[in-house]
Amino acid sequence: MLPPIDPARSVLVLIDIQARLVPAIAEAEAVIANARRLKEAAGLLGVPVLLTEQNPAALGPTVPALAGGETIAKMEFDVTRQEGFLAHLPEGAEAILSGCEAHICVLQTALGLMAAGRRVRVVRDAVGSRRTENRDAALARLAAHGADVVTTEMAIFEWLGSAAHPRFREVVKLVK
Repeated sequence: MLPPIDPARSVLVLIDIQARLVPAIAEAEAVIANARRLKEAAGLLGVPVLLTEQNPAALGPTVPALAGGETIAKMEFDVTRQEGFLAHLPEGAEAILSGCEAHICVLQTALGLMAAGRRVRVVRDAVGSRRTENRDAALARLAAHGADVVTTEMAIFEWLGSAAHPRFREVVKLVK
């Protein structure tokens, strides 16, 4: 049984939510909105955020709603193959994943992280694919391989831990 998500051990990874890719993603507006909620909550709660961009020359930059912060350009679908990436996730840290496409870059990154001994939580309402059946298949496969599949609100409220958290009111505004 996994413990709740610990903000002190979390790194939020926003994978390839890029300008030229997003228009083709099913339910893209919800994916972006939930990724934004996660990023803003992470900022309020001190959770580090990494962004990745798949072949940015072809797919463009991260969408404006999520831009800003440390961004890793890549050609590999699995960002763990990018030299130095794993150094951004200290030993014992867990990756909270959001992004596109769920069945390609999110899936391969999650599998790469788990193979490297990292705990992975995939935020199901903050990942997307061109076709929903590909997203759903990726989430099922990830769960079968040991990734914890959560929702945006699960991640945010586990980061908070308590209504007594000093940033509770600020963070709750993100989900209302």
